[in-house]
Amino acid sequence: MPGFLFARPNNSMSISHSALQDAIEFNVATALKEDIGTGDLTASLLPANSVASATVITREAMILAGIPWFDEVYRQLDRDVEVHWSGSDGDAFKPGETLCHLKGPARSLVSGERCALNFLQLLSATATVTASFVAAVAGTGTRILDTRKTIPGLRLAQKYAVRCGGGVNHRIGLYDAILIKENHILACGDVGAALLAARTSHPGVAVEVEVESIDELREALSSGAERILLDNFCLDDLRKAVRLKQNSGNGKAELEASGGVTLEQIRAIAETGVDFISVGTLTKHVRAIDLSMRFE
Repeated sequence: MPGFLFARPNNSMSISHSALQDAIEFNVATALKEDIGTGDLTASLLPANSVASATVITREAMILAGIPWFDEVYRQLDRDVEVHWSGSDGDAFKPGETLCHLKGPARSLVSGERCALNFLQLLSATATVTASFVAAVAGTGTRILDTRKTIPGLRLAQKYAVRCGGGVNHRIGLYDAILIKENHILACGDVGAALLAARTSHPGVAVEVEVESIDELREALSSGAERILLDNFCLDDLRKAVRLKQNSGNGKAELEASGGVTLEQIRAIAETGVDFISVGTLTKHVRAIDLSMRFE
């Protein structure tokens, strides 16, 4: 697993190596139990001592992600299966190129095929979509963030894939950072009171506040907010927000744009000068990459 995925660059949330490894093992064990259950009836038709080779190819351009999950499928299923990769997670591949070669007991190869490909197709899709958003804002200084809009049970897997595509992780869950939203503000009274409550209750934890208007932004800046989410701001208001931050006494605050962001819009949003753009599409609207495992 690439070491850079466990650092905390560019103010992103960090995923520990141990937490990710636990997730990989659990994800794979769950998938194998779901698919194979009490045994692969079709694989039992193959000779028990038969050895086979196979290759995985991509039928479309993609960014590779998911090697640890693919490898874990065969580690849990049969350690005699060998997998040799043509690249690393984060590498780009063209249609028709080979991703990896496999060799081992034929029964194990076919039993693990679907689970292994499912992880690779899904995570490569997330990485590939992320890379397209990252490319669209290249040169602006704006960074692309993921969200908590992930497939249930695959939160860390998809956030890993976002990093493979060049994106940055937002908070992992409700436990590692605070995002103060409209209902929290209403319950506390105002933006300043909500920020004070968060800092008092959880000192040292990253705090972000969501605002829905320029007036709320002014209040957040005057209250010393370090990260401010601009919810569904139009381009003109995003520009105003950036100027307001620059001219405020809290010029170090970071601004995050969010709300139904599409690939067609994202360049214009980035050019307003915001620091981050969070995009639910990276993990929510996933179309699996078209992969094929060919047996020899």
